[in-house]
Amino acid sequence: MSTALRLLERGDQVVGIDNLNDYYAVSLKQSRLQQLQRFPGFRFVKMDVADRPGMEKLFADEKFAKVIHLAAQAGVRYSIQNPNAYVDSNLVGFVNVLEGCRHNQVQHLVYASSSSVYGGNTKMPFSEHDSVDHPVSLYAATKKANELMAHTYSHLYRLPTTGLRFFTVYGPWGRPDMSPILFASAILEGRPINVFNHGDMQRDFTYIDDIVEGVLRVVDKTATVNAEFAPISADPATSNAPYRVFNIGNNDPVQLLDFIGAIESAIGQKAEKKLLPMQDGDVKATYADTKLLNDWVGFSPATPIQEGVNRFVAWYRDYYQV
Repeated sequence: MSTALRLLERGDQVVGIDNLNDYYAVSLKQSRLQQLQRFPGFRFVKMDVADRPGMEKLFADEKFAKVIHLAAQAGVRYSIQNPNAYVDSNLVGFVNVLEGCRHNQVQHLVYASSSSVYGGNTKMPFSEHDSVDHPVSLYAATKKANELMAHTYSHLYRLPTTGLRFFTVYGPWGRPDMSPILFASAILEGRPINVFNHGDMQRDFTYIDDIVEGVLRVVDKTATVNAEFAPISADPATSNAPYRVFNIGNNDPVQLLDFIGAIESAIGQKAEKKLLPMQDGDVKATYADTKLLNDWVGFSPATPIQEGVNRFVAWYRDYYQV
């Protein structure tokens, strides 16, 4: 929603696609839609990206100039329980988007990858120049597959593609299965919160407005060939095809307990913490090197945690009336 809203505010025509599934509360998705439907330049199509005939018709009818693909079955832990949902949405759906772009002269495809692709890497900060060949969840594997699929289309059909590896996005209108809303709701209701790996975790929490700014800057600068690309020592971040991939994170990892502390401060109430072991598919730390993104579009996320959390909590209280 947030990216579409910024596009509409600057005068772009936007077609939004979502299947409105019940992975989390449909009412939240409908509330987001209401924010967008205030704009005459917005049109909504209820569709699953895995619907091949529907996607073919949509692309053929609309002749999109550019495509921002943020649809996916999200969640690392859910991918362990329901792997087929990830195959349908993240693999079948993504190839439908690629085919739509290929056959309809789309000028630039920007798509969401994830910091999860770094998997078992322990070298910090995570760099786009690093290998990402050891995913630790199916979700991460599908996101790495998206990058490989995008490169193939950039190489074969000269389709410009840019992948953005999002790092722990938080803020207003976020998913209720993610930690900020889980923490905030539990604290306000007096319930204990689950803290995995006994709190010994770091995340490069990135505020939603910074993510949107990065997405817009990237979509406006079409991916190009790296003229200095050397196949003999291939750099994973670029190519001799019009393909790019960038980290988009705050470049400032925060201890999980400090993030919880920021929520406690914003709410004005302490959390009861239930310390638990690490979950399958999770990683201990994430940390984004954002030099390539800054070099490319002159921007790196930098919203301080307490500022972002204060905005999130204000929205949460208003939306959920607590």
